[in-house]
Amino acid sequence: MNELKKDQESTDRRSFLKTTAVAASAFMIVPRHVLGGKGFLAPSDRLIVAGIGVGGKGQSDIAEFAKSGKADIGYLCDVHDSRAANSVKAFPKAKYYRDWREMMDKESKNFDAVSVSTPDHNHAIQALAAMQLGKHVYVQKPLTHDIYEARALTAAAIKYKVVTQMGNQGASNDGPRQMKEWYDAGLIGDVHTVYAWTDRPVWPQGIPWSANKADVPKDLDWDLWLGTAPYKDFVSKLVPFNWRGWWDYGTGALGDMGCHLLEAPFSVLNLKYASEVQASVGSVYVDEFKRGYFPDSCPPSSHVTLKFPKTNKTKGDVTVHWMDGGIQPERPEELQANETFGDGGNGTLFIGTKGKMMSETYSANPKLLPLSRNKDIKVPAKFARVPGGASGHYKQWVEAAIAGYGKQEVSSGFEIAGPLTEALLMANLAIRGVDVQRKNAEGKISYPGRNVKLLWDNSQMKITNLDDVNQFVKREYRKGWTLGA
Repeated sequence: MNELKKDQESTDRRSFLKTTAVAASAFMIVPRHVLGGKGFLAPSDRLIVAGIGVGGKGQSDIAEFAKSGKADIGYLCDVHDSRAANSVKAFPKAKYYRDWREMMDKESKNFDAVSVSTPDHNHAIQALAAMQLGKHVYVQKPLTHDIYEARALTAAAIKYKVVTQMGNQGASNDGPRQMKEWYDAGLIGDVHTVYAWTDRPVWPQGIPWSANKADVPKDLDWDLWLGTAPYKDFVSKLVPFNWRGWWDYGTGALGDMGCHLLEAPFSVLNLKYASEVQASVGSVYVDEFKRGYFPDSCPPSSHVTLKFPKTNKTKGDVTVHWMDGGIQPERPEELQANETFGDGGNGTLFIGTKGKMMSETYSANPKLLPLSRNKDIKVPAKFARVPGGASGHYKQWVEAAIAGYGKQEVSSGFEIAGPLTEALLMANLAIRGVDVQRKNAEGKISYPGRNVKLLWDNSQMKITNLDDVNQFVKREYRKGWTLGA
């Protein structure tokens, strides 16, 4: 795959960095690569991590790395000072930056790895910049905002020979491994259909952009927060959480929960790239009689169907149903009326020729159906478990990074996380295709709901039957921001 080339403005990284003087860091542990190149183990056998986005989820991410006992948090970076305050307090020796580009330019010789926990629209540029410097990367889910970005990061992990991990912690739980063992033992036969559902969004979606300009908080760099996204005036209640419901920044319920709920089907069935997708979405009403049309915002609910070609674990195509906004599939007839479906609000259901199995969020607590089948399961364990499960997901990456590229297994390296993320983003293409088809040839809006089906050419990364949707496969970055070198 051809990588994007930097434009002339970004050829010299220093040309766009602020020229502020920064005091020398007091951190004393020397990175491994300084002492002996990639893969060299320092006497301390520790990983120095730089965190980009260290409030909210980023705060808990870097805390988990530190908890591993083998990582030191050497650098912190966030565009919102008050959001970063707890991390700054927790790691007083860590040097703090606002601009991740400045941090990488000035400190790249002083850290080994980067954790990216920013909004979805900036994941790819930050992660790829780190990989190009030879840094191992941990990136929160979803891996990227666009399919093109996901493909680029998947290739980059191999090219730059760095250890990667996406932040879908359930990939390190026992659940996916247990379900693989059950499936390989033939307990449910050949799976042909999978359902995954979530009660998300729990943030506003299907709404118009606010017309009320607000003052940018003094401790927030709004331009840096926007990053690759088109410039818009700051509005209240977008930062730090509700950006998830806007296409410019987030990826909706699919981006938030899809990597958790669809990881098991990918793992158990060896799914890779979908061949086609269709979607229908819920409508919102601006008054008693008129449906709202808000294409900049993700819909309040959706039902997406993805078709995956036959794999070495299936006898034919696999159909995967995704449902969000509280929509759930029909309860299996094997499940009694008072028994919980998934975990109540979220879950995954496998339907095979000889039976069914389900799990909760993070692929937790897998069960065969009917539940009485779980009393006497005699299937030997053949897949190694990750100590600590979801929490061990962080330590697993730290230890693999210390060992060096290709030396130790990780649960959600980009060769796995990339295709998984692409499937979610392809589902979002179909959701956005509904809005595309709501406009007729004259550009007028047609409000009735539609079911959109898209055909995908994987080698070309292109929708072949509705070209207007291809604009979302690879979005245009704001001027001054580019992906790649």
